[in-house]
Amino acid sequence: MTDAAPVAPVAPVAPAAVVDGIDSGILGARVLIVDDKEANVILLERMLRGAGYTGVTSTRDPLTVCALHEAHRYDLILLDLQMPGMDGFAVMEGLKQVEQDGYLPVLVITAQPNHKLRALKAGAKDFISKPFDVAEVLTRVHNMLEVRLLHVEIRRKNAELKTLFDQVVAERQRSERLALQVAPDSIAARLQARPDVTEENLADVTVLIADVVGFAELTPARGPDELTAQLDELFATFDKLALGGGLRKVKTLGNSYMVAAGAPVSTDDHAAHAAQVAREMMEALEQYNERTGSSLQLRIGMASGTAVAAVIGKRQYLYDLWGDAAAIAARMQSHGVAGRVRLSESTQRLLSESFALEARGALEVEGLGEVQTWFMR
Repeated sequence: MTDAAPVAPVAPVAPAAVVDGIDSGILGARVLIVDDKEANVILLERMLRGAGYTGVTSTRDPLTVCALHEAHRYDLILLDLQMPGMDGFAVMEGLKQVEQDGYLPVLVITAQPNHKLRALKAGAKDFISKPFDVAEVLTRVHNMLEVRLLHVEIRRKNAELKTLFDQVVAERQRSERLALQVAPDSIAARLQARPDVTEENLADVTVLIADVVGFAELTPARGPDELTAQLDELFATFDKLALGGGLRKVKTLGNSYMVAAGAPVSTDDHAAHAAQVAREMMEALEQYNERTGSSLQLRIGMASGTAVAAVIGKRQYLYDLWGDAAAIAARMQSHGVAGRVRLSESTQRLLSESFALEARGALEVEGLGEVQTWFMR
């Protein structure tokens, strides 16, 4: 049974004397008093309004509390626990459906000591004991509102920061995409769609590494502008061949050029695609030499197997690839012969009879032991 607190005369209280330091934001907070006893409602209203609170409303019907809170979003609800029809615990369960973040701005009112702990476990933030003590009521209300308004302000700031962050990320992604001129279905687009996933294991790829032999000898005789234009023309030609053959350009380093077949999109005939592009690169360099009077050569290494691909970098993305296939391809190239394509046994096994091959012997690869090698004719 709920006992109504006696309605004793309440002397006018100066807001500055009782709640010193409360700013206008707290005094203007939205407060809802919920109690089925009219005397209790009147007493609490007089206390709060006498202390300077201007946004105090009340209801004696607990069934309306959730709808009222959903409509007005009160900063504080003073909630009696023992009410007919629907007690305060049931009201709090309903409020949890309104407050999706789990924070209940509820200050319970109870005359039962054993209800205090239960109310706190149910989600209430504090309690007021009956019969009411003016100082206790005003202090607990002030403290609750201070925490509540701080909580709301933090959420607002976080929302603003998230919006700003999302705008910055979106703008950065757009600018980087323009700078890199990536296609919508490239690895950069996949990174934009899932920024948490930048690494993937590739079970079956073929890596091709080509080195322009004789380019270093041209450096003393030609200026940097001419050399840059020459290398740019060659690599632009290789880019077209790689794109036409379904290969992915990985990177260039000096006068070395690296591409991969079967990455990032897997394909069954990756070795054949890479071998065909290797032939076309050799032919393209011959045509370049005839046109320019140069005597450059390509030394190409190829290997098939596993690799790891990842997007590296924070400000500008770089798609890189490493692993067994890349390591062996690098050895095939560095220990190859100018004007020839040297490939590993793993690639030789994947090529059809349309590619004429000749055994070249074993080559030691650090960490992998001896690897049988072949030349393409």
